[in-house]
Amino acid sequence: MNTWTDFNDAEQQQGFDLIPKGTTVKVRMTIKPGGHDDPAQGWTGGYATESFDTGSVYLACEFVVLEGAYARRKMWSNIGLHSSKGPTWGQMGRSMIRGILNSARNVHPQDNTTYATSRRRIEGFHELDGIEFLARVDVEKDAKGENRNVVKLAVEPDHKDYASLMGVASKAPAAGGSTGAPAPTAPQQAATQRPAVPGKPAWAQ
Repeated sequence: MNTWTDFNDAEQQQGFDLIPKGTTVKVRMTIKPGGHDDPAQGWTGGYATESFDTGSVYLACEFVVLEGAYARRKMWSNIGLHSSKGPTWGQMGRSMIRGILNSARNVHPQDNTTYATSRRRIEGFHELDGIEFLARVDVEKDAKGENRNVVKLAVEPDHKDYASLMGVASKAPAAGGSTGAPAPTAPQQAATQRPAVPGKPAWAQ
């Protein structure tokens, strides 16, 4: 019997239920490059995507669950950079990226020390391509009106389950807004995200 002409003995497809809304999972985020650059905005490396229909600019992101009951499941969401309708979408995108950096780099959201503020800066979107962080799963309707899982919120170190799920030591902010946590070692940083070549998407490396 030819395996690729007769499919009667092939296994039936396995469907997946949605991940319950509010579930916290560790994910790796990758960016699908859209080829849109605007150096004046810091958008380089071809990571941003511009919509032909609306002119909006965003990062098209894929999130892969790394461990647990939903390991290897994938979700897709856009992180807004610019909208002709106003600044709100871009501000939401900046808030999302701030949360992702806090989550990935174990920086308490209320920490405004020099160390913390430096950890919330990036040289380019290449630092977000492959970054690992805790995400809260949400559910929304797709273009066909069917429910799908999306990621809209990063879970930061002030969450009660952050330390156990990320496998790190998390401390409440000390006086002056510092977490009191030591700077991460090189191995810890390497575990947080994949090595990346500045300005070059992961797919092109």
